[in-house]
Amino acid sequence: MATPSMLLVALLAFFCPPLLSSSSSDGLWAGSSLSVEETADVLTSPGGIFSAGFHPVGVNAYSFAIWFNTQSCSAVANNCTMVWMANRDQPVNGKRSNLCLSKSGNLVLKDGGQILVWETKTVSKSVTNLTLDDGGNLILRDLQGHILWQSYDSPTDTLLPLQPFNENSKLISSRSRGNYSSGYFQLYFSPDNVLSLLYKGPEYSSVYWPSPGRLRWDAGRSTYNNSKIAVLDSLGNFSSTDYFSFVSADYGSKIPRMLKMDFDGNIRLYSLKEDGESWVVSWQAFPQPCRVHGCCGPNSVCVYSPNLGRKCSCIPGYKMKNHSDWSLGCEPEFHLSCNQTEQVGFLKLSHTDFYGYDFGMYPNVTFKDCAKICSQMCDCKGFQYKFFKANKPGLYCYPKTQLLNGHREPNFNGDMYLKMPKATVSFYDSTAVEDSKLQCSNEVQTLEPTYSTSSKRRENDPLDFALWAVCAVGGIEFLAIFSVWCLMIRTHNDSIPKANNLLATTGFRNFTYAELKKATNSFSVETGRGAGGIVFKATLSDGRVAAIKRLVDAYQGEAEFLAEVNTIGKLNHMNLIAMWGYCAEGKHRLLVYEYMEHGSLAENLSFKALDWKNRFNIAVGTARGLAYLHEECLEWVLHCDIKPHNILLDSNFQPKVSDFGLSRMLNRGDVKHSHVSRIRGTRGYMAPEWVSNFPITSKVDVYSYGIVLLELVTGRSPAMGFPGTDEGSLKEQTLVEWVREQMASARETETRRREIIDPKLEGRYDEAEMLNLVAVALQCVEEDKDARPTMGEVVQMLLRDQSH
Repeated sequence: MATPSMLLVALLAFFCPPLLSSSSSDGLWAGSSLSVEETADVLTSPGGIFSAGFHPVGVNAYSFAIWFNTQSCSAVANNCTMVWMANRDQPVNGKRSNLCLSKSGNLVLKDGGQILVWETKTVSKSVTNLTLDDGGNLILRDLQGHILWQSYDSPTDTLLPLQPFNENSKLISSRSRGNYSSGYFQLYFSPDNVLSLLYKGPEYSSVYWPSPGRLRWDAGRSTYNNSKIAVLDSLGNFSSTDYFSFVSADYGSKIPRMLKMDFDGNIRLYSLKEDGESWVVSWQAFPQPCRVHGCCGPNSVCVYSPNLGRKCSCIPGYKMKNHSDWSLGCEPEFHLSCNQTEQVGFLKLSHTDFYGYDFGMYPNVTFKDCAKICSQMCDCKGFQYKFFKANKPGLYCYPKTQLLNGHREPNFNGDMYLKMPKATVSFYDSTAVEDSKLQCSNEVQTLEPTYSTSSKRRENDPLDFALWAVCAVGGIEFLAIFSVWCLMIRTHNDSIPKANNLLATTGFRNFTYAELKKATNSFSVETGRGAGGIVFKATLSDGRVAAIKRLVDAYQGEAEFLAEVNTIGKLNHMNLIAMWGYCAEGKHRLLVYEYMEHGSLAENLSFKALDWKNRFNIAVGTARGLAYLHEECLEWVLHCDIKPHNILLDSNFQPKVSDFGLSRMLNRGDVKHSHVSRIRGTRGYMAPEWVSNFPITSKVDVYSYGIVLLELVTGRSPAMGFPGTDEGSLKEQTLVEWVREQMASARETETRRREIIDPKLEGRYDEAEMLNLVAVALQCVEEDKDARPTMGEVVQMLLRDQSH
């Protein structure tokens, strides 16, 4: 007996013959279809500005989409800027799938030619065709020219010029970069008629724009509008019936534009540059992206730096729920029994705010009373204690039942006090985030967390901080305005990185081969070499001393080389080598780096000049650089060849991780990374996973880093053989085995402990730091990758026991 679904398939097959394909690029006619297997089955707008067709969104996964037709755009290469998708959450197969316009007037998308995935649900006996106009609107009309359906009425994450946005419209972000399925952030008209941004996560939802802490009219919005209409014009002016409006930084130019709800929760206006290939941000809602709700998940804090971008970290005493997804946040590592107030303590997190979930507001209470209120509430996770000078000046207490949307800013005039077992407060006090100091200098200050145990502030005196904030606000406002200006003019494409917009997105130079040949004096001064290439010292035309690396068979084609350089060039951290430019001319592939005066760590370990303080700072700085690669930058970068030769030292012996020749740029959602197919790295520093059948993850870098730590402490290379200590044993030990044995014996005799230390230090070292380094290193080199810490955890462990 035929089922209803079988009848539906039969009817679709009748009205849409699968072998009948559209032969024209200007329209799809009734009874014809577009096939996923035919690359020529694409609709193109009259002016050639937009195209519509099947676009790859994954492995053997396709969506029917509309995209901008730039010169380098290729749907096959998956590098086009998409503006609309029919089936973003249900991609179709790359075999036998098609988009069919039935004779009954219904436009249907079928997976594998059988499963109905998407439809317009339109019926008309006089339907004519489906066309794409130069505004990027896909339109289905009848014989009289009436619109039966149009893509403008159902946007995905993009609003185009003159595309109406009303109470039935929503822009929903993608899940992540490269994952086009529906994400957690939405632009929509709220029930009170205000254009708003909403975080709608797996567990919590909240509106975060306009600022929920302000009244609507204080934010310049009006709730007295029933029309709920917004529109972006072609000149760069956006206006909404709730009185919100803005103009782009390049207002007045009639160029392609798009307003996009980006995957990071920010709404941005993009303008196409004159080169017709790269996009520039000409307006954005959030110059401070940590104000976006849900970006780091519950029980975590977001910190933003213009240099390093947005960074999430768990608050002290908490750990990540899922290391591949920050939206799930963190969970406590401790347990607090209810009604046992004598066991409760509080840890201060300076300049840190968690929005919402206040149990109440208690004005003019002392710090002690505020702590008492929270300690007596079973559901209280901590409390905000801050000074308000507006309206009714005074101190206010806000006990919180949830710690959501946490962010830390140096000019926030309040502190958070985290509730935890009293016995653990002193332990976590050394890892609590310190205040950020505003320094009046030309040096750019980053907002990296630092750690200290020496600074003890009075917890019940926020007035001191309020006075400091008033003094500093002028300087901070200047920095904020400068940061916004930089972001507005910086050229990049947050949606789809392209190899051809390299100069716009990274800001460094494309050198000619003749320039670099002259700068290196015909490549006469060689400073180092490895499997990936040879490094030469150079003096650039502007007087800067540089290191030029000439690659040897590292890249087969220009496109692949530029794609890699595009990613590496956007890495920006004080402990990563800075790239100044590149050369891709003919067969020549060269990279231009800053020059490091003290050479590599490998060279310096051979001299007495590298004292203990420098060694410890090198350990910490290298860990921070790797933590940035693994956890903070937009792409997930595995270095794959961490060793002393690839750690360079500047004039102050600050470490810079270098040589990304073997590195891999991966999707954060990828768990197994099976495409890392060949062995990479240097013998002695390679993790066991490389020679086993286990997935390659960031833990391979952690293992190599652990070996480097042991080399820093012992001065011994892992390539050396270490004779076994058992009587009559002929088997040589590895560096890891030797150190483990020495540490086991060190518990019994202090002499064995001294044998571990590099003799070139002549006994001048900090024993507590040495033991900490060795303990961390031995954790990093565990055979089981899951037993190794992350690099972010390594940084915390290295700094936890510092007493200076």
